Amino acid sequence: RQEEHVQRFYNLEKKYIPENFDYADISAFRNEAIEKFTRIRPRSLGQASRIPGISPADISLLMIMLKKRGIPV
Repeated sequence: RQEEHVQRFYNLEKKYIPENFDYADISAFRNEAIEKFTRIRPRSLGQASRIPGISPADISLLMIMLKKRGIPV
């Protein structure tokens, strides 16, 4: 079970977020998530998932929006 968790962590680290991604353009994000993503500018989903105050739902929404915009995740 711990190996599965570690594997998921490594997989998120390999999923990159474009530098110019506009988080404010996603109206479904909570204001707190938009503020933190915009200020910190995470480079991967793994980094984004470690931001304090960012929920698993925020990460799922981010993955969905990246896919919709044709960004491989």
